[in-house]
Amino acid sequence: MQQPARQLIYFADPMCSWCWGFSPVMARLLGDYGDRLTLHMVMGGLRAGNEAVMDDEQKSFIRNHWEHVAERSGQPFDWAFFERDGFVYDTEPACRAVVVARNMDARLAYAMMHGIQKAFYAEGRDVTSTKVLTEVAEVVGLDRQAFRTAIESDEARTFTAQDFTTTQQVGVPGFPTLLLGDEGEQLTVLANGYQAYDGIAARLSAELDMQSPQHAS
Repeated sequence: MQQPARQLIYFADPMCSWCWGFSPVMARLLGDYGDRLTLHMVMGGLRAGNEAVMDDEQKSFIRNHWEHVAERSGQPFDWAFFERDGFVYDTEPACRAVVVARNMDARLAYAMMHGIQKAFYAEGRDVTSTKVLTEVAEVVGLDRQAFRTAIESDEARTFTAQDFTTTQQVGVPGFPTLLLGDEGEQLTVLANGYQAYDGIAARLSAELDMQSPQHAS
């Protein structure tokens, strides 16, 4: 008898550089274990609601982070981002876009986040813009007009705020964070912060094997 899928809970923010660095690891995990897992995305709100224009000091701080991520992960970055003036690094709209995608079709939530990440980090696009987010949504397979209507709704903002609250209640220390478990049971930490594939896969395999028929007696 086939075992029911376990829930893999991914706490992330589309505008978190370490989450972008973690994308190849996530893609490999989903490719290798996706048939045994149900992925649930929870948005963290890294800089949600930020209203300050990014100044030179902040640009230097963020660029330093990006350089570390690029070196460790090999992920591409569009460094022209730091030549932009007047940018407000507010991650709430991007998080809201993923929440809307999740509510419209949970199977597309991760694709939406990855699309936003690629647009922001690799292509230098402004993912605080509803227009850009709607374009990404259409590419991943969501109805353009339905998404546009949903992302501008108060309901979407409420659901997104609930994600931020859940992140705080669970005590997530940073992003990316991967937990394994289902509602009502103790959650197993697979990763806090960026980690390489092998260590996470070893922990995940051990947990999934514990649920196999030979261990169910």
